[in-house]
Amino acid sequence: MNVNKALPSMLATKLNNLTIPSSSADQDLDFSDVFGPNSSSSTNPNLFTGDPQIIHNRSHSFVGPSPRYTLSRTLPSHHEFDPLSSGEEDDPIKGDKVQEEDEFEVEEKCKPNYKIGPGDFEIMRVIGKGSFGKVFQVRRKDINGDGEGVIGDGIFAMKVMRKDTIIKNNHVDYMKAERDILTKVVHPFIVQLRYSFQTKTKLYLILDFINGGHLFFHLYRQGIFSEDQARVYTTEIVSAVSHLHERGIVHRDLKPENILMDADGHVLLTDFGLAKEIDESSRSNSLCGTTEYMAPEILLSKGHNKNADWWSVGILLYEMLTGKPPFTHSNRKKLQEKIINEKVKLLPRLSGEAHSLLKGLLQKDPSLRLGSGPRGADDIKKHKWFRTINWKKLECRELQPKFKPVVSGEDCTENFDKCWTAMPLDDSPAPTPTAGEHFHGYTYVAPNPWLSSP
Repeated sequence: MNVNKALPSMLATKLNNLTIPSSSADQDLDFSDVFGPNSSSSTNPNLFTGDPQIIHNRSHSFVGPSPRYTLSRTLPSHHEFDPLSSGEEDDPIKGDKVQEEDEFEVEEKCKPNYKIGPGDFEIMRVIGKGSFGKVFQVRRKDINGDGEGVIGDGIFAMKVMRKDTIIKNNHVDYMKAERDILTKVVHPFIVQLRYSFQTKTKLYLILDFINGGHLFFHLYRQGIFSEDQARVYTTEIVSAVSHLHERGIVHRDLKPENILMDADGHVLLTDFGLAKEIDESSRSNSLCGTTEYMAPEILLSKGHNKNADWWSVGILLYEMLTGKPPFTHSNRKKLQEKIINEKVKLLPRLSGEAHSLLKGLLQKDPSLRLGSGPRGADDIKKHKWFRTINWKKLECRELQPKFKPVVSGEDCTENFDKCWTAMPLDDSPAPTPTAGEHFHGYTYVAPNPWLSSP
C-alpha cells in the first residue's frame, strides 16, 4: 500500500471523532443574564445596534505589553479610551491556584469529555497586565494515561480576564465580540486564536505567542523606519485590515502597540478588544480607540465604518516614517481639535509617492478617503507607493523583510519590556459573579489544520 495515499484516509477516519459538544448542552448557563434580550430593531438605521457608551480610557495590547511607560527615554503619551479598565488592583495569589476552578469540557485530541482549562498550560512568564487581568506566556501540556502533565504542544500567550470586572463595567459584549471575531479570521498577518475557555471567575483566550515584540518597541528603538522598511510593514497591515473588512469587521484600534513582529520580521495584528462587526450600510457611533489614531468622524460622533481603519493606517505610516503621529498634544481636548481641524504637515524629505499615499489615507472626509470607494482596499494596493509589491507573494509570506528581530528561541521574551517579564508568576483571585452570570458558548478550539490540508 502507498503510505502517502493511505495517510490522508487514516487521518480523516480519526478526525471524524473530533467534535465539540454543542454549547446548548450547558444547561446551567443563561446567556441572556449577561447579554440581555436580543434586539431586533434600532431607532436610528444609521447606527449599529448595541453601540457602547462613550469610553474614557484605553489600555494597551494584552498580547505583549507596550513599553511606553517604562523606557528611560521620553516617549509620547497617547490618549486612550478603555472599555475594560476598572481602576482596581488585584491581590496576588500563586498562578497554579487558578487550576482549582471548574473547567469547561471540549472534545480534543480524540479524547471524549476532555476538559481543557488553565491546568493544561504551564505559566512561564508574565508578559502584560491590565486592570481587568493579565497575559502570560504559557507552554501547553499533554495529558498522559496517568493524567499527569507532560510538557508539549508549543508556546502560547494566555490572556486572562476577570468576569466580575467585565460584568461590573458592562463590557461583556466587548469580550464576546473579541472572542467571536478571532474565531472567524485566519490570516498570515493576524494573531491566531487557538483556544478559549472559562472558569467560574475568569475568561481565557489562548493565542499564538509572537516572540519578536511590538512594532512600537522596534520603532522607538530605531527612531524612524526607511520608506522601504515601512513599506513592508504597511503592505502586511493593509493585507490584514483588508481581510477584516471583507468579513465585515472593523478593528478600530490600529496602533504600533497592537502590531506584533514575528521572528522572521513579519508583522501581525492583535488585540481585537474594540473590534466590531459592522454591516456595509451601517455605522457605529461609539467613541473608542486611541486618540492619536482616531479618525475625525469618530471624534465628531458622526458615525463610522471601515473607513476609520484606513485613517489609522495613514497615522501608522506617518509615525513609522517620522517617528511620531502627525497630531500630538498633552491636552486631550486640544488634541481632538487638532485632528479635526488641522492639516497634516508632510516632511519634504519623504518621496512624492509617500506624500500622495498619506494625503489619500488622511482625508478628513471619510467619503473621499483612499479605500472608501467601491473597490475598497484594492485602491490602496494599486497606489504607486506599492508598485514594487507583488501582493500574491506577500500574502503567501514569500516576501522576506530585511529586518529581523533578535530572537534566541521560540520562548524568547527579550523583545518585551522587562517590567512585565520580571514580574513574579502570580495570578489574581477573583470573586465568582452572582446571579448566575456566565458567558455561554465561550469555549472554542481552533480547527485541526489537517482538516484544511489539500
